[in-house]
Amino acid sequence: MLKKTVAALAAGVMAAAAANISGAGASFPAPVYFDWAYLYQKETGNRVNYQSIGSGGGIKQISARTVDFGASDKPLKKRKLDKKRLYQFPAVIGSIVAAYNIPGIKDGELKLENSDLADIFLGKIRYWDDKRIAEDNPGLKLPHKEIVVCRRADGSGTTFNFSYFLSHVSSEWADSVGIGKALDWPTGLGGKGNEGVSSLITQNPYSIGYVEYAYKVKNGFGAAVLQTKSGKWVEAKEENFKAAAKYAKWSPENHFHQILALQPGDESYPIVAATFILLPRENSEMNKEVVRFFDFAFKKGDEDARKLGYIPLPAETKEMVRRYWMEHGIY
Repeated sequence: MLKKTVAALAAGVMAAAAANISGAGASFPAPVYFDWAYLYQKETGNRVNYQSIGSGGGIKQISARTVDFGASDKPLKKRKLDKKRLYQFPAVIGSIVAAYNIPGIKDGELKLENSDLADIFLGKIRYWDDKRIAEDNPGLKLPHKEIVVCRRADGSGTTFNFSYFLSHVSSEWADSVGIGKALDWPTGLGGKGNEGVSSLITQNPYSIGYVEYAYKVKNGFGAAVLQTKSGKWVEAKEENFKAAAKYAKWSPENHFHQILALQPGDESYPIVAATFILLPRENSEMNKEVVRFFDFAFKKGDEDARKLGYIPLPAETKEMVRRYWMEHGIY
């Protein structure tokens, strides 16, 4: 009986010592963060509670210090990080795809010029058999059905990266809508998070939306073939995401601020994006707990990331991040 009591007390002490970490933000990396959190708790007993609420929500919550870390697909510039007293580092790289639900058209069968994709989200191309789409898809039976545009309704780093891409392939988009986490959309149905947009695409035949690749895989959507920066057709697949990601130029001096859309190279998928972690500068002890989690993910989470369609950070980038942590006393 005494041994059982001692064992129970010891278990209670260990449970009390286990760290409970709270984070909130981007839905873009949520699938891999959930997997990493599961692995981390299984191995260490430490729990990571991550809320997929969008990059805008993540920035707000970490700025208000209501969570231990924030997550954003829109990197913050040094001036804003200094103002909000935040650190920033990349966690993983993902990609944004033009996901569609068109009965009779399989994954990868549909080609969309980058400028035509912009015109779809501007509401200028309204039917799937529009001549501009038909010209790039000879032999594909395009339906005379109205295009249902699905987009985000919340503050979103996925939207920031998608609108950054559209602004660089369409002067009309740049002039009339622009770049941002939240936009004054010309058209479309709005959903909250990548999860919400995925649900809208599923529920609406003849729809198109932009989601992180993991959501495309999970829901079995088709993904359009887009164009590289040089105009070559390029499929939404891992080797093309990696071809773009290799051009990243990371620098701890600017807290790793980096936008990866429209990188050079004939195989570079055009809408690749890193996702970032935000930490408060004054909370060094909890920051160390958060950093332990992401260091664990850097060491043991690459396989899970790849299975979901993400690109793990290169080993040299991980070492750069670790030096950044050490420089700021959180590693």
